[in-house]
Amino acid sequence: MDHDTPLSPHPLRRLSEVHRRVLSTAQLRAHGITAADLTARCRADGPWQQILPGVFLLHPGPPTSEERLHAVLMYADRETRAAGVPAQPGSVEPRAGYPEAMITGLAALNLHGFAGAPPLPQLERIDVLVPRLRRLRSTGCARVVRTPALPDPCQVTGLPVAPVPRALADAVAQLSDAATVRRLLTEAVRGGHCEASSVVRELNQARLLGRSHVVDAVDSLVAEGRAVAEDRLYRMVREHGLPAPLWNVDLRLPGGPHLGGVDAFWPEQAVAVELDTRAARQGLRRDDDAMWSESARTREHLERLGITVVHVTPRKLRDGLEQQAAVVRTALMASRDREPAAYVVVLPR
Repeated sequence: MDHDTPLSPHPLRRLSEVHRRVLSTAQLRAHGITAADLTARCRADGPWQQILPGVFLLHPGPPTSEERLHAVLMYADRETRAAGVPAQPGSVEPRAGYPEAMITGLAALNLHGFAGAPPLPQLERIDVLVPRLRRLRSTGCARVVRTPALPDPCQVTGLPVAPVPRALADAVAQLSDAATVRRLLTEAVRGGHCEASSVVRELNQARLLGRSHVVDAVDSLVAEGRAVAEDRLYRMVREHGLPAPLWNVDLRLPGGPHLGGVDAFWPEQAVAVELDTRAARQGLRRDDDAMWSESARTREHLERLGITVVHVTPRKLRDGLEQQAAVVRTALMASRDREPAAYVVVLPR
């Protein structure tokens, strides 16, 4: 009897292609395979093989990348299925497929399309994220990563995959090469996968910012995030028909003190745009609170002088460019109904 032979009222051929090739002990039992049958089929020259504890590959030869991914998820999730463990507290409903496991680390970055992540066949181990209290150990091609609370997974090629910031943190935790860490972090922002602030937040929660090569890479990441946000700001003005501002200028009172720098300024309308990238540095610098207070004082001072300050973040520019353009346009139009602003000197920054 070959591995496609009907074994029960639910023959294997009714399963999807990959699920006919990778099955757990419980699934095989449901299809009529006894322990003795399983032992016979998994002998040295048999047609099947055990790829991970409780997970079997229903053909000889090496597994494909897809089979390894499903095998790792099945291994990590098999106790949940067998015991009927309920979903985590706070979950709206149980996740379909593999409710208590998701791919993370370098394998997840590969699935998200990172050019800097190694090809799946080159990964000796695939990281799988599970709840902290799960009784699992890393074995074979599965490396178990624990977390107090599972994030909402992304569905990539039908597999549950950790969001990019979490996958990056889990990958960086295993990497010691500074150039590789910098390349992956930079690609996350440059490729539009996520904002620098979300990456720094995950790295901070994972307590990775104490590693010098990670901090150096984060400095590059923050600079890259600001450059990407500035490009979006330029595009917002160009594509949404806003009048051209003065870019990256310092404002001063005539013969008086420095008022602060702004990223865009329309002198006739007395409207300024401030691009706030401080969130990307949370947990990275001890003077974050001082920087925030200084920025707030600058904004309040400008507004007392009659200058409208529009505060934008990289996330707002990424997720709502048209909406941010409308906010700036409204501020420019409203200048006609305001009292004239104080005269300020504009200098290159």
